[in-house]
Amino acid sequence: MLPAELVRRAEDIGYEAIALTDHADSSNLDWIVPRLVQVCRDLNRHRPIRAVSGIELTHLPPEMMAAMMKEARGLGAQIVVVHGETLVEPVCPGTNREAIEAGADILAHPGLITEEEVLRAKEKNVFLEITARKGHSLGNGHVARLAKKIGARLILNTDTHTPDNLISLKFALKVVRGAGLEAEDLQRMIENSRELLSRLR
Repeated sequence: MLPAELVRRAEDIGYEAIALTDHADSSNLDWIVPRLVQVCRDLNRHRPIRAVSGIELTHLPPEMMAAMMKEARGLGAQIVVVHGETLVEPVCPGTNREAIEAGADILAHPGLITEEEVLRAKEKNVFLEITARKGHSLGNGHVARLAKKIGARLILNTDTHTPDNLISLKFALKVVRGAGLEAEDLQRMIENSRELLSRLR
């Protein structure tokens, strides 16, 4: 799906903003980020929805994380997401910790994240993801429980790869309740998203 189509589809169902965060490692980071920066700039001139350029650093050895994050930001990525230790993929152990320490904006689907890591996310102001994506969402309840216990901040994401992955507010509430949270938690996550957007250049 082209970025322009994704943004238009999101606009059509009522989104105020959408971050375009394609998967990257060192093979494609320098190709993807400048193009997302350009298309977001173009679309933002003509559409009311705000398109945000980002990247999802994926399956990196943890030792590469900090340098790749710095490179992504240098190339113009407004949001850096890290593909966390989801239950359904063999993500390198230590990814969650390194993503937090390196200062990711969002740690996506962090699976069985530890209490210590959640505490560090709180201290470093890294948002932890509650995801609507099948498979990755298996860890939502664990992430939600620890975040509530420790006071870390959550953010709801769709992890959209195809048009049917975009969700309505009604379905977002189902995802949140499925994670053991309530409507007020969803509202807080929406506010967290707006705060993240307000920080961006």
